Amino acid sequence: MQVVRRKYKEHKNPPLVKGVDSLAVLKFIENNLEGTDHSRKAVLAVDNKFSIANLPELLTKNPNYSSIVNLKKTNEIARITELFCAVNNKLEIGGRFITCVETAALRKKRIYKKFPKGINSIYYFFDYFGKRVAPKLPITRHVYQFLTANRNRVLTSVEVLGRLCYCGFKIIETKEIDRLLYISVEKIENKVDLPDKNYGFLFKMERTGFKGKVIDVYKVRSMHAYAEYLQEYIYSQNKLNDIGKFKNDYRVNVIGKLSRKLWIDELPMIINLLKGDLKLVGVRPLSKHFLSLYNNDVREKRSEFKPGLVPPYYADMPKSLDEVMDSEMRYFKAYEKSPLKTDIIYFFKAANNILIKKARSK
Repeated sequence: MQVVRRKYKEHKNPPLVKGVDSLAVLKFIENNLEGTDHSRKAVLAVDNKFSIANLPELLTKNPNYSSIVNLKKTNEIARITELFCAVNNKLEIGGRFITCVETAALRKKRIYKKFPKGINSIYYFFDYFGKRVAPKLPITRHVYQFLTANRNRVLTSVEVLGRLCYCGFKIIETKEIDRLLYISVEKIENKVDLPDKNYGFLFKMERTGFKGKVIDVYKVRSMHAYAEYLQEYIYSQNKLNDIGKFKNDYRVNVIGKLSRKLWIDELPMIINLLKGDLKLVGVRPLSKHFLSLYNNDVREKRSEFKPGLVPPYYADMPKSLDEVMDSEMRYFKAYEKSPLKTDIIYFFKAANNILIKKARSK
């Protein structure tokens, strides 16, 4: 790390990372690259995949890099997924990648601190709309791309962390240093030329269905882009609450909280009902990660039945993950004896809890 240390000693505020506390950044880099082969590292400040792909071949036994550090803000990268994939292709399995981003939350703090009260709110509104909303709208997307080449975008931490996981990395550490979020990740699998995910108002999620078949479940998007790739990370950080949901799940956006409260996010699952992937009453189809939290007996039993739109959860209102699994097993046993009668009973119990008692999934 001597090259990095000299770089930061020569510049109190390095021109490519304006305003960064150089010693804190250096410490973060050194701590996260400790134990890696420093003869196979690269420290860059680039905004395109070609600069990564054109890194010189290493004349060592292992031609892949042990670590890559990119000091250019992710906000300035036009094609983020392409660059992350290029880094993945240059690293060995277990190799480290360090990058940084000005998150939407940190950007808001900076703007509110920079401008006088009142003006800061107005400036932030137009900044957020112009650099966060406009790039996602069909009408303004192409205008934004023409004017900015897709740079200086407003990005949430969820979107950047999720993209990294999507591109074959595991998150090791994140740290806010002088108005930027620095991220250290480890390559855990090879990913080549992945396409950008298209996140519209309506989207599909992969879930485990009947006999373990993977099905696409339709939902109204209530989370930030790439949020689904953060399930394991969120679980490792926050674990679950008493009913088996993530604690402090910051992947849900502001509009998403409202749509969940009003059940709007669930409406597109009617498409799955019409397609035959789901029946009206039955256990919810789960992601692979959530399913892995269930014990073997429940997982095996789940595979024997088609999942449903209205789960037993809303009939029994369990208060822990163990109680959720007990609730589902009771449903299975009752359904095996009398399918139609069981679904009718569970449907009206759930309807009563939802409509009369205002039950909600926490």
